[in-house]
Amino acid sequence: MKQSLQLRLGQQITMTPQLQQAIRLLQLSTLELQTEIQQTLDSNMMLEVGEEGAEDELSGETLYNAESAHSDQGQDEEPAHNTASGEVNLEQVSTMPDELPTDSQWDDTYDNSLSHGDYPVHHAGNGDDENRDFTEYNSPTETLQDMLHWQLDLTRFSDTDRAIATLIIDSIDEEGYLQASLEEIRDSLKVADVELDEIKAVLQRVQHFDPPGVGARNLQECLLLQLQQVVPADTPWREQALHLVSKYLDVLGERDYTQVMRRMKISREDLQAVINLIQSLNPRPGNQITPSKATYVVPDVFVKKLNGQWQVELNPDVAPRLRVNAHYVSLISQVQSRADADSLKTHLQEARWFIKSLKSRHETLLKVTRCIVERQSGFLDYGEEAMKPLVLYDIAEELGMHESTISRVTTQKYIHTPRGIYELKYFFSSHVSTDAGGECSSTAIRAFIRKLIATENTGKPLSDNRIAKLLSEQGIQVARRTVAKYREAMLIPPSNERKCLV
Repeated sequence: MKQSLQLRLGQQITMTPQLQQAIRLLQLSTLELQTEIQQTLDSNMMLEVGEEGAEDELSGETLYNAESAHSDQGQDEEPAHNTASGEVNLEQVSTMPDELPTDSQWDDTYDNSLSHGDYPVHHAGNGDDENRDFTEYNSPTETLQDMLHWQLDLTRFSDTDRAIATLIIDSIDEEGYLQASLEEIRDSLKVADVELDEIKAVLQRVQHFDPPGVGARNLQECLLLQLQQVVPADTPWREQALHLVSKYLDVLGERDYTQVMRRMKISREDLQAVINLIQSLNPRPGNQITPSKATYVVPDVFVKKLNGQWQVELNPDVAPRLRVNAHYVSLISQVQSRADADSLKTHLQEARWFIKSLKSRHETLLKVTRCIVERQSGFLDYGEEAMKPLVLYDIAEELGMHESTISRVTTQKYIHTPRGIYELKYFFSSHVSTDAGGECSSTAIRAFIRKLIATENTGKPLSDNRIAKLLSEQGIQVARRTVAKYREAMLIPPSNERKCLV
């Protein structure tokens, strides 16, 4: 095959390292951003946390002016610098490019070979234990099994019974229920000639451990254990509650109150008293020992009303005020090795671009949030029912950005409002046409459904079809399937499960 040279023209999208860094910082959550900033402070000696009230890069003020501070000083002369203002006379810094080539990396331009041990690094807040979050010092949480094993050690058992009790405790889940059958526990024992009656006797002893109801094999047994162990014998309606749970719990679960009253031969008021006693019990006793781990949310922006207008401002505690350390900048002209000087300039350029990327992130977040607040001011004034339909394209078109940028800004970013803390994604929703020719947000429809269910007659709860008709009377046309979908998304049970006695 004959070789030949061909010339082709083409176009492709490329990004500079600075743009890549800005996009990566834009999609980070608050906690992830704080971790990224701390890692950058640890790895880049040129960055430090500015003091309160001092000028910094994020505010748009330059702490050093390398391009305009040229001088004719020699190599051996001490460069004039002012650590207070940050102004440094550096001839070498002016040779650094403002932009790197597209689709290039840091190492393509600079040789980052400087070890951080070559120069002392003093970062404000770096390694300061007083500024660490208290959640980092959380002690290990005691589990349900730990508590049960501790009670087992305080109880007198034979060796065989202790082995059986250990297997029983290990088979109890986080909610406190025994997941293994007695036969499975017997098969797991390495001790021969163990009868099921002996395993059952040990289980009954374990079921007397705290919390009450632990070790039950089903809901019925769990409620019976609590009624027998916790509720005093002279408590009104205790005997009726024991009878109801033992005989008619499945009928009660179907909310067939008429059949329960007929079988137990009690009035409606008496049945309500019995149900109230049963509802005071804990159907998941293990949850009170091992509570779910709390999730902490740090708002990125605050919105408040001033002089009748909603004002948006960034959370100042989200990110520290970063600046370039002028002292380390001055070391560039003092080092003898060219490799060390190049490495210092690399750190300086990275620090400048990192600060610029942070500034771009905050400005973009502020612009998007202001646009969202302007469109959803009705929600801030009147609540969810005044929420307007909004999609990413609406914000992107108004701000002249791409939808992917809006998606990055609104993901895992939270806003603090007088009505609570919400993710920015919360303000985006699809729309449903109304009879008047307008549009209604799906969030507003869910609010209407929640309001209708909250005010319904619990004796005859509203069906999905009835809710759809009530919404239609208000000019909102939604199908029954849509109502069911919204109701299930709000974790609201169907009408047959919402039915109450009174």
